[in-house]
Amino acid sequence: MFSIDAPVELRDSEYCNYRSPLSTRYASKEMQYNFSDQKKFSTWRKLWIYLAKAEKELGLEISEEQIAQLEGAIHDINFKSAAEHEKLVRHDVMAHVHTLAERCPLAAPIIHLGATSCYVGDNTDLIVMKHGLELLLPRVAAVISRLSKFADEYKSIPILGFTHLQPAQLTTVGKRASLWLYDLLMDERALSRAKDDLRFRGVKGTTGTQASFLQLFKGDSAKVRALDKRVAELAGFDTCYPVTGQTYSRKVDIEVISALSSLGATVHKMCSDIRILASRKELEEPFETSQIGSSAMPYKRNPMRSERCCALARHLITLHSNAANTHAVQWMERTLDDSANRRLTLAEAFLTADATLLTLLNICQGLVVYPKVVARNIAQELPFMATENIIMEMVKAGGDRQVCHEKIRVLSHEAGAQVKQHGKDNDLIDRVKAEPYFAPIIGKLDQILDASTFIGRAPEQVTEFIQEEVNPVLSKYAGTLSEVEKPVALNI
Repeated sequence: MFSIDAPVELRDSEYCNYRSPLSTRYASKEMQYNFSDQKKFSTWRKLWIYLAKAEKELGLEISEEQIAQLEGAIHDINFKSAAEHEKLVRHDVMAHVHTLAERCPLAAPIIHLGATSCYVGDNTDLIVMKHGLELLLPRVAAVISRLSKFADEYKSIPILGFTHLQPAQLTTVGKRASLWLYDLLMDERALSRAKDDLRFRGVKGTTGTQASFLQLFKGDSAKVRALDKRVAELAGFDTCYPVTGQTYSRKVDIEVISALSSLGATVHKMCSDIRILASRKELEEPFETSQIGSSAMPYKRNPMRSERCCALARHLITLHSNAANTHAVQWMERTLDDSANRRLTLAEAFLTADATLLTLLNICQGLVVYPKVVARNIAQELPFMATENIIMEMVKAGGDRQVCHEKIRVLSHEAGAQVKQHGKDNDLIDRVKAEPYFAPIIGKLDQILDASTFIGRAPEQVTEFIQEEVNPVLSKYAGTLSEVEKPVALNI
């Protein structure tokens, strides 16, 4: 019932119906089509054609005219008729069987011959997931490509490292980006494995025994096995799952969604880092000239893209438990309490991953580093980090290690008090210079405080990592990267 504040003339408006933000704001048209009704039901019709063709090849009386009629109706779906049939029969597959039979009366007797509903339902889900992974993997590669360029460009720029979210020894901007990159390489591997491991359910019958097909082929087991293999080939799969119940094992869904959820964890970690760095004004995601950061605070430059990624990634992470719980309650050969859940979970996992990667690619295409802010923040902490080096230089100059340690300890605490209690800059080096004890090393202080001497092998690590780990993965996508890496404009 419409709310009292909804005018009658708006009742048929699309804006009076719930619309998923994944389709209206975030996900790509390609991924939306992959989970559309048109794709789903046209795939059902293709599967009925594959079945008819394979059955004909193996000797059943099916004519070329019947198959041709079905082929002419693949995309010509009367959704209104299907909805009316479903109201009567309360069965989506049979509703579409009847709808297709009306469109193809000559082929009506052989549509869905020997099959159970999961023949079209499950096999379509496997096709859609395969196509979904084929859409996602180049997007992952594009993010890896852009981020590897960023890491290489900034591999030698020192920046404060953090452990426990407290300043630690220095790293470099590029080395930190390589940590994000490594996680993404693991995601590419997991998603590739998930895609490569997908098989076809094939033609297995109502409880997976192929009894109906054995009856069709008069007990010829070899023909039933050949049918299974041939239908899979026509659908673009090399292999079928060797055993199934009425459905393929829902553990397959867990493997796929696990890889997608793991990608969500990667993105959340990376974009959380970016948000923290943005708060320190060291690094910033793209910010358009007309973009408004806050309705009340005109100066704000909020990291809304990274925040969106984190929001979507959290949703993606939670979907893993849905897949796991669904498989856990598939009693015996199957129960139907998977159906409604999977309609939501499978689509949302892929659409959310797609939207997250599009946003992340946009971020990686426009990351901005502010070296002077980075250097200023280092200057506030480096004097403390350099105390060990100062002690070592004093020992080299003939000083006593324990005496030196005590003097530098006292000066460090005094400088720390200036920073924490009075909000002043770190003046430890000025205090060292003013202390006569340290006169032997005053001339070496600039060298001791050179930030580039605190970053270890970070630049070399980045170079080696990109050459040895990143580039081989990117080579797999050499033919698609130039297209996928084109600048991404976010819808909203």
